[in-house]
Amino acid sequence: MKYWLASLLACSSICAAAAGSISSAPLFAATLTGTDEKAVALEAYRGKPLIVNFWARWCGPCRVEIPELIKAHDKYQKQGLVVLGIGLEDKAESVRDFMKAYDMDYPVLLAKDKGIDLLQALGNSKAGLPYTVVINRKGEIVASKLGAMSRTELEAATDAALK
Repeated sequence: MKYWLASLLACSSICAAAAGSISSAPLFAATLTGTDEKAVALEAYRGKPLIVNFWARWCGPCRVEIPELIKAHDKYQKQGLVVLGIGLEDKAESVRDFMKAYDMDYPVLLAKDKGIDLLQALGNSKAGLPYTVVINRKGEIVASKLGAMSRTELEAATDAALK
């Protein structure tokens, strides 16, 4: 119990430190590309609790984090949580193959040439990966983290998004 509480407090300070000053508006204004190569307006996700994870196939920490995102998706989707992957990728076929290899069952979009700008607009000035932004139903960013989120950090961030 002490470990869980310490991790929750760590996530609160790490994940939410800058979240209050970041706007989700750039995310909801964006249109990205689905793995079917069709345009997807992110406005469609407004009003839903979201875990938005920016990743790339070549990113080692992203590959470590993806199984935890799948578990969060499976555990909380009935409560309305949407895990949304945004790949800093250009080719849908490569992303579909990667998704199949990693059993990614949550929605994934391709950022193509919009990825770096969107990362920076959402508070990731270094444009490093992985980067996760957690948004509640009101559209407020309640947590963000540059680097892979642990299961405990994802649990705490998900709780904040679902409130």
